[in-house]
Amino acid sequence: MAAGTAFHERTSALCHSNDWRQWSGFLVASTYNNFSQPEYSAIRHAAAAIDVSPLYKYWVTGPDASLLTNRVFTQDTADMDVGRVVYTPWCDDDGSVRQEGTVFRLATDMYQVCSAEQAVGWLYRNAIGLDVTIRDRSDDFATVALQGPNSRDILRTVSSAPVDDLKFFRFTVGEIAGVSVIVSRTGYTGDLGYEIWIPKEKALDVWDALFEGGEPYHITPCGLAAMDIARIEAGFVLIGVDYVSSEVARLPHHKASPYELGLGWAVKLDKGANFVGRSALAREKQEPKERRVVGLEIDWEPLEDLYLRAGLMPDLPLAPCREPVPVYDSGGRQIGRVTTRVWSSLLKKYIGLATVEGAYAEPDTEVLMEVTVDFARKNAPARVVKLPFFRPDRMRA
Repeated sequence: MAAGTAFHERTSALCHSNDWRQWSGFLVASTYNNFSQPEYSAIRHAAAAIDVSPLYKYWVTGPDASLLTNRVFTQDTADMDVGRVVYTPWCDDDGSVRQEGTVFRLATDMYQVCSAEQAVGWLYRNAIGLDVTIRDRSDDFATVALQGPNSRDILRTVSSAPVDDLKFFRFTVGEIAGVSVIVSRTGYTGDLGYEIWIPKEKALDVWDALFEGGEPYHITPCGLAAMDIARIEAGFVLIGVDYVSSEVARLPHHKASPYELGLGWAVKLDKGANFVGRSALAREKQEPKERRVVGLEIDWEPLEDLYLRAGLMPDLPLAPCREPVPVYDSGGRQIGRVTTRVWSSLLKKYIGLATVEGAYAEPDTEVLMEVTVDFARKNAPARVVKLPFFRPDRMRA
C-alpha cells in the first residue's frame, strides 16, 4: 500500500482534488485542485513547490567512488568539481539506456546518485572488487522542487544559502528555518528553479518556512501533472513514457540508446575511462541508428477542420496524454509514434514528443499524427521541430 511522503501532512490538507499518483510506493499529488493549469502557471509565472521526495537517493563513498561512478555513468564524474551536478544516462553493455538521472559530487570521495526508479542493484553489480560503500538514503531525505521565476527571491527570503552566486547545475549548503539543507540549481521544468534536500524529520519545518516566506511571491503547491506539462515544453524525456528502460524492454527494438533519446551530449567517449556500454556507443556514433526523439507541432487549422467536419469542437489534451499514437509519412506508412502530447497554454500550440525514423527527424519535416474523431481514425498534419519547445534565459541565469 502506498504511503505519504514526509510532506504528506501538508500536501494532503492542500490536495482538494484528492487526485494522487503512486510513485515508488509513495503518494504524490497529481493535481491539488480540479485543473492543473493554475499550478502550471505558477511554474512559468511565479513559484511552484513540487514534492519530489520519491526520487531514489544513493550515496557512493570511499577511495574508489570516482572509479565506480565513472564505470557506470556516461558522463565524466571523475572530472567533476565538488559542488557540481551532472545529468547522465547509464546503459547496458549494448548501449541501451537503463535510466537517466543526476549525480552530485558531495566531496572528493563522495557522490549522491538520484534516479526516478531503483538503481542500487546496478551500482552494487558494478562495484565488485572496488573499495566503495553504497548507501540507500532514499528514506532519509525529503525533497521539494521550488521552480519558477520567483524561486530565487523566495530562497533569498527564507534561506541562508548563497543562491545569488549559485550557478546552473551546482549545489550549496544553507539553512532554512534553522534546518541544514542542500540547495541545488536543478529541476525538471526547464525554468529557473531549485531542489531542496531536507532531513526527513525536518521536512515540515522547511515546507512551512517556504510557504510563509513565499506568500508575497505567490508560491503555489504544484502536482506532477503540471510538472509534466513543463517538462514536455522543455523537451525532457520521461522513463516509462518516452522510452522504455532496457531493464524491462520486452523486445530488442523497444530499447533506446542515449543518441536516440537526444542525450548524445551526455556521452563522454573520450573521458579516459571505460564505462558500461562504451564500445557499443562508440560504434553507434560512427553508424547512427535510424530513430530519434523529436518535437512535433500539430497544425491547428487542419486539426480543427477534422473535428468540424464531424460536427464537433476540437478535443485537445489540457493535461499530458501519455497514450502513444502512430506517426505516418505522407504516403501513410508508419514511421514512428508520439509518446506524450499536450496543449501548451503558454505557447498556444499543440505539441508532443515523438520517436521517428532518422530520415524524418530533421526540423520542418512534415508528418501525420493519428487522431480519433467521433470514434474514427484520422490523420492530422504535424511538423518536426527542434527541441526544446520552450527554454527561457532565466533557466540558466
